[in-house]
Amino acid sequence: MPSTLHRPARHPAARLALAVALLCAAPAVQAQMMGHGPGAGMHGHGADGTGHDEVTMPGLQGRNATPEESAELAVMFRNFPTFTREVTNLPDGIRTVTRSSDPEVMEVLISHVTGMIGRVEAQDDPQIVIQSPTLDIFFERSDRIETEIDVTDEGIVVTQTSTDPDLVEALHVHAAEVSDMAARGMQAVHERMMRRAGN
Repeated sequence: MPSTLHRPARHPAARLALAVALLCAAPAVQAQMMGHGPGAGMHGHGADGTGHDEVTMPGLQGRNATPEESAELAVMFRNFPTFTREVTNLPDGIRTVTRSSDPEVMEVLISHVTGMIGRVEAQDDPQIVIQSPTLDIFFERSDRIETEIDVTDEGIVVTQTSTDPDLVEALHVHAAEVSDMAARGMQAVHERMMRRAGN
């Protein structure tokens, strides 16, 4: 499965340092995310019944995820208001353009996207707690997805296509899920998990 990428390389340690710095530098966004009323940092719902801690975000950890990957996810969720995203559903897949108005968050986004696509290609599921089950088919049938990634002035442009109709449907569904998260942050995840749990 060919995958192409055009972007400057960045050392993993530098990305982690950037992610940690952004985590510490986002109190306003953190306060906004917690601002659902008294004691709202914890929500008493979730597919596993444990609730969601929006301060430490344990749901961003995974059985097979690195601390760096979880930190990148936290940066993106805490800075979701900086994202804009355009999705084109193609007959055989998707074309997405995602950008952040914050250059440092944009670097984290690029690292996350390229890292996750690399995991799909290697069939190396990170098993993130909040991960959508839509991703399962990508890891199972990764050899049937063609991916192109480019970083342009528009943002990070990802085109993914497949001749497998089940994968095409999953690509459409997942692109919509990501757009919802980019627009509404962790609230979108909470609602999706509640629907899955039948709450």
